[in-house]
Amino acid sequence: MYFDIMASGSKGNASVVIYKNTVILIDMGISFELLETRLKEINLSVNDITGAIFTHNHSDHIRGVKFLSPKKMYALEGNLSSLTNKINIFETFKIGDIEITPLMVSHDSINPCGYLLKGGEETLVYITDTGYFCEENLPYIKNPTYLILESNHDIKMLLATKRTYELKTRILSDVGHLCNEDSAIAACQIVGDNTKEIVLAHLSEEANTPELALTAYLKIFKHFGIDINKYNVRCANQWNSLIGGHKDED
Repeated sequence: MYFDIMASGSKGNASVVIYKNTVILIDMGISFELLETRLKEINLSVNDITGAIFTHNHSDHIRGVKFLSPKKMYALEGNLSSLTNKINIFETFKIGDIEITPLMVSHDSINPCGYLLKGGEETLVYITDTGYFCEENLPYIKNPTYLILESNHDIKMLLATKRTYELKTRILSDVGHLCNEDSAIAACQIVGDNTKEIVLAHLSEEANTPELALTAYLKIFKHFGIDINKYNVRCANQWNSLIGGHKDED
């Protein structure tokens, strides 16, 4: 299993997870041209997409749905007007060779979710856009091979921005976004001996930096007695692809 986080941030989100001949697109908040470019970089095309799963209906996650076939799209009820494949929290379904389980999140949108994807012996957890980590997910996601988790903002940096009081309050709320420290605390609960990579996602360009996010992770992991050096920890960003996992030899 391998993955490509093609864009991650408030201006647009899209990722693909690939296992054998199955290509799963997670969110489509980018232009069709950028999608084509990113797929070409890993020797794929739009026609190779087996299915597309969506986390929620905010524009930075669904802006490009008009370019996809409704028959290939999966989301919780209320997220897509042209949806033909409705899914439910904690109810596993399969697209090609990948098993997918929608996960709980807390965000100010209609029926938002995260995802657990399983291909063979490997699992990938994808959780962004949540005000807090929902511990009900733990029995499903503990000890994944790959963890992609929101680390949206540094609290001090967010408060120092010129954003409105209402927007700051919304981001800090239980239906907003995870700060660096809360993201790291959640990661400490999720990771295990099988975990190889941790990707910090949906970093704010105005209220965070990769350095601040990684420093928070280092401090929190040390506090809980977890050696962060056991994992490949990186930050996704808005403008460049981040490729992880490994391609299957078969």
